[in-house]
Amino acid sequence: MILGLSVFQFSVLALAAFILGLSKSGIKGISVIIVAMLVFIFGAKESTGILLPMLIVGDIFAVIYYNRHAQWRFLWKLLPSMVVGVILGTWVGEIIPEEAFRKSMAAIILISIIMMVWWERRASKTVPDNLGFASALGLTAGFTTMVGNLAGSFANLYFLAMRLPKNAFIGTTAWLFLIINVFKVPFHIFSWETINTDSIIISLITVPFIFLGLFTGVRILKKVNEKMFRNFIFLATAVGAILIFFS
Repeated sequence: MILGLSVFQFSVLALAAFILGLSKSGIKGISVIIVAMLVFIFGAKESTGILLPMLIVGDIFAVIYYNRHAQWRFLWKLLPSMVVGVILGTWVGEIIPEEAFRKSMAAIILISIIMMVWWERRASKTVPDNLGFASALGLTAGFTTMVGNLAGSFANLYFLAMRLPKNAFIGTTAWLFLIINVFKVPFHIFSWETINTDSIIISLITVPFIFLGLFTGVRILKKVNEKMFRNFIFLATAVGAILIFFS
């Protein structure tokens, strides 16, 4: 037993941290499986407080690595509505019971997967780039990142609409997620009480596995068939979300 976790639970936690490191190193669209894995170990709402510090560790790495490429004028267009979405998500999370929260998280996971698969299969990558579109995506991203730590697929659509170069895309989203994840911390501590001494200790023990994922992603991942890997992750996560919904 490690911090009250069985060997199996700790193994799943370590694997989730490793995958998080991979996602922050550049493999997009695989972080959804991390949410499903942690829900199985810790429960729906509690898992969000454990995952958040893990995400911040990965965000810091991404910011350090891609900081010089960030395009702040695009970030500020999305950030205000994301803040509103986080506040809305906090309120909803306080008033709904654990079972409804769990099913909502499962639904968000499935919607995120459907969005990512739809986007990859879509012939045209053109999407609206007006302020209303940015605000709608920002509000949705803020809500989903608070309820399920799953803002990526919604926020990414906006930055794709801005046609940012690859490094600018990564650098801008890195700063966005770091800012919004740090903003969420007080809500988890004081409103949901999902971040506490015990949860922080659990989050901290995952740091070596996160860095192992980051190292693997940067050094080796280019040799892996990324499309096949992503498809496997999508399928595994979809199955996980269905199991979460009916468990």
